[in-house]
Amino acid sequence: MTISRRYFMRTAAATFAGFSGLHQLVTYAYSEAPSAEAVTEGFGPLNLDPDEILDLPPGFTYRVVSRAGDSMVNGLLVPGAQDGMAAFPGPQGKTILVCNHELTTGSDRGPYGEGNKLLSRLDPGMLYDSGGGEDPCHGGTTTMVYDPETGMVERQWLSLAGTVRNCAGGLTPWNSWISCEETTQRAEDSFEQDHGYNFEVPATLHPPSVPPQPLKSMGRFNHEAVAVDPASGIVYQTEDRGDGLIYRFLPLKPGHLTEGGRLQALVVRERKQLDTRNWTARLVSPNASMAVDWIDVENVESPKDDLRMQGFSKGAARFSRGEGMWYGRGAVYFVCTDGGSARKGQVWRYIPSPHEGRPEEESSPGRLDLFIEPNDGNLIDNADNLTVSPWGDLICCEDGPDTQYMAGVTPEGRIYKFARNGMNQSEFAGATFSADGSTLFVNIQNPGLTLAISGPWPGVRG
Repeated sequence: MTISRRYFMRTAAATFAGFSGLHQLVTYAYSEAPSAEAVTEGFGPLNLDPDEILDLPPGFTYRVVSRAGDSMVNGLLVPGAQDGMAAFPGPQGKTILVCNHELTTGSDRGPYGEGNKLLSRLDPGMLYDSGGGEDPCHGGTTTMVYDPETGMVERQWLSLAGTVRNCAGGLTPWNSWISCEETTQRAEDSFEQDHGYNFEVPATLHPPSVPPQPLKSMGRFNHEAVAVDPASGIVYQTEDRGDGLIYRFLPLKPGHLTEGGRLQALVVRERKQLDTRNWTARLVSPNASMAVDWIDVENVESPKDDLRMQGFSKGAARFSRGEGMWYGRGAVYFVCTDGGSARKGQVWRYIPSPHEGRPEEESSPGRLDLFIEPNDGNLIDNADNLTVSPWGDLICCEDGPDTQYMAGVTPEGRIYKFARNGMNQSEFAGATFSADGSTLFVNIQNPGLTLAISGPWPGVRG
């Protein structure tokens, strides 16, 4: 095997990391900042990948199943900037993956090729914003059908087109993906439509035939991610702003989001306008369970992009850069990417009321707690997307300034490193498990890869 300079440097770095990790364990007990613990077990040490793509623990392997620039079934190209993603069960054990692409306009990584020369291959009615037919928005989603028997994607297509900065999102219990626009771009210049909405994409085996429809009742703001409580059909939402809010959407008819509903913002009971960011003072301690109320938000179209100011004026809690969100183990977990005194991120947990969204929740409210706030980039460095694994651990994708990892967090709040980006310093995104729990899919956003990881996963806990 030819040893590259990069491989040699990563080997040296891994050796150093082993010693620094030991130092971390020794000094951890004397630090007041972290609220989570480092562990050495996890799945074991990370083996360096000679192909310099993905370093994994012993017994784990990966396969690159999709690359930006690959040709899709309709002749368009797989867009780059892969971000949030979810896996859905398909027939004969296959997996349907729906993946966001965080693109705007004029990108050389879009689905239409250089100079948009492939745009004519797409039905114009399937574009939310065509940019006058000359400069269409390149964001949206792709759908792929993955066969675990062959380890290959059978087919892939553009399933949402003409949107902007589709960052994260979330899956629904009725087999669809909610794709979120992380923007508040107005209709001006080359943009024909207002942006800043959610869009629903069904997890299907074939390309959609229904034009994109913005879910305007869910609010127009800098969306990031959503999570749906399967018991109630209520949709929770994060806002990627330094002074953002946490929202919930009460649909008029659960499972039918296009029919409208009420948008509300989270208020910590008896602590109105709570600053949860802990930047300069620790106003929220880890694992402190706080009762929650929800207040209505008006004028959800928000032409001035001021929903968060409106909600805060009514007592809503303030969060810093709410990003990934996922429902699992009876709770909604969400990340605030630069919360905490070191601005290295927080993971929160919201446990819905047994009467969520009904008048009875007044006497039995939902509860919010700060699950972990490590304040140490060696533990988790600016977590972004996350998922809840079949055995109960969180798998968090880092989006920090240096080497990027996927980190696991046990139900007790203990942290381990599961995987390392061996290519570059691009973020991981879109971690999601197949329905049978056998495969973890994840994206490396640049240069735009989707990976399928398999190995000795643990059994389901509890």
